[in-house]
Amino acid sequence: MSGSEIRSAAYGLVPTDTTEDVRTRGAGVSAQVAVLPVGSFEQHGPYLPLATDTLVACAIAREIAGAYPVHLLPPVTIACSHEHAAWPGTVSISSVTLHAVVRDIAASLRRSGVEALVLVNGHGGNYVLGNVVQESSAAGERMALFPAPEDWEAALERSGVSTSLLTDMHAGEIETSILLHAHPELVRPGYESADFVADDRRHLLTLGMSAYTDSGVIGRPSLGSAEKGKELLASLTDSFGAYFSLLTAGAPTASGTETRTAAATNESDAGDDSGTGAATSS
Repeated sequence: MSGSEIRSAAYGLVPTDTTEDVRTRGAGVSAQVAVLPVGSFEQHGPYLPLATDTLVACAIAREIAGAYPVHLLPPVTIACSHEHAAWPGTVSISSVTLHAVVRDIAASLRRSGVEALVLVNGHGGNYVLGNVVQESSAAGERMALFPAPEDWEAALERSGVSTSLLTDMHAGEIETSILLHAHPELVRPGYESADFVADDRRHLLTLGMSAYTDSGVIGRPSLGSAEKGKELLASLTDSFGAYFSLLTAGAPTASGTETRTAAATNESDAGDDSGTGAATSS
């Protein structure tokens, strides 16, 4: 791959809206919703890049931004990857720092008139994001965490992914499929023969990933395909509709009245807890 091709792939992670684009989009909705991809910078075996979780979160967020009137933000690229510290290249920040970064971003958005924030999490080890959403919601702020495990389960069924969420823990069928679709130029040879299963990981937080895998892989990447990746993203984009309705329900319009969609009403009445979910990959 040439240097220009590499730069082009990386540049695609950064939104190119102007301030007028944001103003125009915001004028057409009852409540402005921002979408923040949160990834990581950690090992993903010998065939996927360190930025895999960020690339996955951005791929999901871009599809959402193409289907809903949301304000797409640039990604948080380094997060809580302490369990991967045994592998070269992995970089982490503390959960306290990530918590503060997200809270600061949400506060800045509110000052500029963006009332709601969705965290699109690409790394299962970012546990603190669930706490941020819980605390913010309890304080009356509009925030959600996406995708929930239920959203991933629906996406697996629709796409024909055969590996369970338990088994597909890291650099497996899901992540390989999404990158084969969204960034095939970044997937190196070797995923076809890298399958490794370790379903019992009860001491992961104590011992780290290196206690369960030598390669850094836990899952079945050999089953990955670009078509599965495409369908995974399509399903997640559809699932996001309920979150968008929930976050914009009851929001004041320009005339001062409230809007509430049927979808949001059903979502609230059902007591949906999907905002507390996390991505599948560690």
